[in-house]
Amino acid sequence: MQHDYEQDCDPRPNGELMLQTLALPADTNQYGEIHGGWLAAKMDLAASIAGGRAAQGKVATVAIDNIAFLAPIRVGALVSCHAQVKGLGRSSIRIQVEAWLRANEPEEAWIKVAEGRFVFVAIDDHGRTRAIPREGALQGA
Repeated sequence: MQHDYEQDCDPRPNGELMLQTLALPADTNQYGEIHGGWLAAKMDLAASIAGGRAAQGKVATVAIDNIAFLAPIRVGALVSCHAQVKGLGRSSIRIQVEAWLRANEPEEAWIKVAEGRFVFVAIDDHGRTRAIPREGALQGA
């Protein structure tokens, strides 16, 4: 994954909004900031929503290729997770997820706090790998 850490004059999330949640005091580490495990779980959930849409059914996480934590999250922040399907295999789905914050004021800039790559596999009701239907597989993803 290539990172672009340079400041964009008007940064915006890539992908579709899949999940928004509030960072609460129970989610903090000993320093009062939201811990990475909490954010990783939210990003995985956002990726699973996008993966389920693309696979038209159940999916399971098989790999998290990388998560880069770019900025701290404080209690009270509204965290938005945006996901974008980057590739489909016979049964696998590669998804890029970005986590963003935006201050309460409309003129405030977006702040990317994390990005990561997730890999899912489509599964059937018995937990076995299944093929992803080709027609309409990327609709809504």
